[in-house]
Amino acid sequence: MLPKNKEAYCRTKNNAMPLMTQEEIKKIIPHRDPFLLIDTIEEMEEGKRVVAIKYMNKDEFWFKGHFPDYPVVPGVLMLEMMAQAGAVSMLALPENKGKLGFFGGVKEAKFRRQVVPGDTLRIEVEIIKVKGPVGVGKGVCTVNGEKAVSAEITFAIK
Repeated sequence: MLPKNKEAYCRTKNNAMPLMTQEEIKKIIPHRDPFLLIDTIEEMEEGKRVVAIKYMNKDEFWFKGHFPDYPVVPGVLMLEMMAQAGAVSMLALPENKGKLGFFGGVKEAKFRRQVVPGDTLRIEVEIIKVKGPVGVGKGVCTVNGEKAVSAEITFAIK
């Protein structure tokens, strides 16, 4: 659910331009090719919520081996995409600048739809709890509004 003042953290009302490109994302999280798994940030409220996009190009490295005759995105990589999106939101906070985000756990992961070459994955993460350097986010990935994966992810900031 978007807050009433969506424009506060979206560049344009109609989302014609992303809030952050990959180059801007790289200024916040340390991930690099081939393991930077999000393409853009579309919406963000620092430390609270984020919406990221991943365009599933047929040339992504995982499609060559998972599976050559039936390419699908591995579920664990979609969990990593959620973690990276959540990390952008948390590490964008001034007090977390230059820090790292680490996976602490995954609960309630559910995979409901295969994600294949040509799909656009919308990754939404809401930070629901933070206590000291540890926090929890609820993530949902969708393709054309259809839920692909959901999970609760625990992270630690160092």
